[in-house]
Formats: sequence, structure tokens, C-alpha cells
Amino acid sequence: MNIHFYKYQGTGNDFILIDNRDKSIVLHTKQIAALCDRRFGIGADGLMLLEKEQGYDFRMVYYNSDGSESTMCGNGGRCITAFAKRLGIIENKASFVAIDGGHVATINDDATISLHMVDVQDIQVHQEHCILNTGSPHYVLWTNDVKREDVFGRGRAIRHQQEFEPKGINVNFVEKLADGIFVRTYERGVEDETYSCGTGVTAAAIASVCNETGNFSTDIETPGGMLNVSFTKDAAYSAKDVILTGPAEFVFEGNYSL
Repeated sequence: MNIHFYKYQGTGNDFILIDNRDKSIVLHTKQIAALCDRRFGIGADGLMLLEKEQGYDFRMVYYNSDGSESTMCGNGGRCITAFAKRLGIIENKASFVAIDGGHVATINDDATISLHMVDVQDIQVHQEHCILNTGSPHYVLWTNDVKREDVFGRGRAIRHQQEFEPKGINVNFVEKLADGIFVRTYERGVEDETYSCGTGVTAAAIASVCNETGNFSTDIETPGGMLNVSFTKDAAYSAKDVILTGPAEFVFEGNYSL
């Protein structure tokens, strides 16, 4: 089977994208993992199929690099929006459905993409961390020196704690800065640190003001670049009108023979 693919990245979080509107591509777990392998395949943090969906511009079907179907991916949502424009499906605004429901994305004049995320409910606040779901489940841990954290070791240990089994949880290490936050993320399914995680930075931004109310806009530094998350909190421990903004860039395209 020959597959024509496209490679995109959003702040270093990279993806293989495939136009599957004709439903001709059916991939099993091992094939997806092989495509995402960084030594023997194309190499990516995940793979997405763009498919038709009645009432929407398209459906986003997302898989982790280990081949498992994943929950929502914020950086992936921005990248598949850019991909849809490249295919001529949309102009500068997209309405699409993902595993967590419907989303709207807008391509801005500066080429960044603003993606409406799901509303967030029931933020669990603990002394040194928060737990919340931004389309994917996240553990947000505060630290004073995020650059020195053992993200792989500590993140992997938390991800596999019994209370989060069997599916596990994504783990974010967050340092509060004078003008925003710095976030590093261990992602389940990738089973390593990624350069950024869209649902992760969204979780970190909301958790940083979890018991406050008002309108917020947070700049977030990640190893892969800068993102912004804006949202409204009219009640403690919940958030609505959540928007993730950042770049989504085409890298290359090619053919791969399975």
C-alpha cells in the first residue's frame, strides 16, 4: 500500500497527516507506530486522518505515535486546520469534529491558528498539583526550575500511578514566570517528553488561576516555542471560551510504501 502523506508541526509537536476523505486508508496499530518511528519511519509524535463528516468541514481522527487512538490534541487540531486549507476544504475558518466533540478554528492574519477547546469542569486542586481534562486528561505539577526537571523519569512515574490506570495521564511541569508560564510535558502514547502539548499548556494555563474568576490570557513558553491560551472563568474550578493560539507549519510531503 502506497500512502501520500504530509508532515506538519506546531511548536515542535509534529504530525503525519493523511487525506482520507475517500476512506481508502485503513491502518492498524503496528503500521501507525511504524510510520511514526523516528529511525525507521517518517517520524512524528502522532498521525492524523482527515475524513468527511456530515455537518462539519471534516473529521479529525488522531493516533498517538504508539499506534493507539488518542484523546484530543490541541497542536494537532491547529495543524489539521492548516492542512484542510492546503487541500482547499476551507478558507480561513474551520468547523470540525474530533473525539471530544465539535471545534472551531480560525487562521489569523499572522498565520497563527486559534482553536476553540472544550469547556473545562471539575478542576481538582491539590497542594502541589492540579488534575483537569482539556479534551485529554492532565496532571499539572508546579516547579521552581522547570528546565532542571527530570520530565521523562518523574513524568513516566506519575503517568503510571495506579489511580490513573488503565489509560494513564499526561504530566505537565509548570514554572510561573513574571509574564506567563513555562511548560514541559510528558505525553502518554508518545511515552516521552514532547516539544509542546496543546491540551497540556491549556491545562497549565487554566490551573495557574484555578480558584480565580475573570477573563485571562496567558503566554506560554515551551521547548518548541510560544503559545497563548485565553479563557473565561465565571466560577472557581471551571473555565469556558477556551482558545489555544499558536503556529501550525507545513514541513514536507511525500510517499511511503507499507
